[in-house]
Amino acid sequence: MSYQNYQTKYSNQFPAIKDLSIKAKKRIPHVAWEYLESGTGDEALLEHNRTAFHRIQFTPRFCKGHLEADISTKLFGRAYSCPIGMAPVGLTGLIWPEAELILAKAANRLQVPFSLSTVATETPERVGKIVGEQGWFQLYPPKDLDLTYALLDRAKQSGFHTLVITADVPMASRRERTRRAGMQMPPKITARLLWDGIKHPIWSYYTLRRGMPRLRIVEDYAEQTDFKFVSGFVGNRLGGTLDWDYCKTLKDYWGGPVIIKGIMHPNDAKKAIEVGLDAIWISNHGGRQFNGAPASIEALPDIANIVNKRVPIIFDSGVRTGLDVMRALYLGADFVMLGRPFLYGVAALGNYGPDHVIHIFTDDLKNNMIQLGVSSVKELKALDK
Repeated sequence: MSYQNYQTKYSNQFPAIKDLSIKAKKRIPHVAWEYLESGTGDEALLEHNRTAFHRIQFTPRFCKGHLEADISTKLFGRAYSCPIGMAPVGLTGLIWPEAELILAKAANRLQVPFSLSTVATETPERVGKIVGEQGWFQLYPPKDLDLTYALLDRAKQSGFHTLVITADVPMASRRERTRRAGMQMPPKITARLLWDGIKHPIWSYYTLRRGMPRLRIVEDYAEQTDFKFVSGFVGNRLGGTLDWDYCKTLKDYWGGPVIIKGIMHPNDAKKAIEVGLDAIWISNHGGRQFNGAPASIEALPDIANIVNKRVPIIFDSGVRTGLDVMRALYLGADFVMLGRPFLYGVAALGNYGPDHVIHIFTDDLKNNMIQLGVSSVKELKALDK
């Protein structure tokens, strides 16, 4: 089946992201699903990220004649067909083997950004060959600047042009739900794990073909490649020391656009601009780090007000529909990044998954813009707040 014909097969079967998530849950092991879906604490923020969108409502205007929605946009001087991209997710290969490669190929094909995590299961060298001009690199800032520079050099040499500094992981969160599912690395071969593999033969086949998921980027700097040792290396060497001087050092070294991810307070956004960073990424890490935070969409208006269009605002957390994208754009975001939805797509539909996710979001975004009575993102942003 060609990528041009996938919509005919899937549009009615999977018309919403929820439908893809249901399919994905059936195709992957329980521990992989729990890793993808989990928050932290009692996971109240996961639900709040979703329900907070519902309070943002619009009053449509009619009798405007024929309208067609233009959702094209620009970011850092690059043109995109839509204001949507692929957010970084760590240990992606646990969800679906070679998921980063599937997503990177789709990003190049669809001309949308793809963000590769420091704790990805594929290397920048391998991903960079197929992502084309769409590669962003997300850095979990190492304590050691020599390690930092080594990672940045690898990313730059592999063709990644935009750097994302992760601010919202000062330490690993507890993620109790993932622990209850038996998540441990390396996976311990138990009767439960074997049975789960038998129940998900396609996942198991591709996992065996590629090998068990590994943190292939950072293991190059650890003394051993054993996953347990590498995980300890990540915990001891990455994160926990980020400050504004470090951010400025990264900006000076990188030589391209630098985004800071995880901003939730207006004063942090203000400081990021002062030290010369190129964009603010509003995110509560999809509800996976600090359960006491507000929903990202609640933080957006105040940050947009203080940024005042000086730099672009990128947004994530809780986005599941094109209407959610429209709400974020209306409140001041310039670009919306999606994490879980793209992985639902890959786990549910394999190579065709990312294309279908983009189709769902862009079709829904355009539909809702026409329902509202606006024909461009610029016109949407100009509506009275």
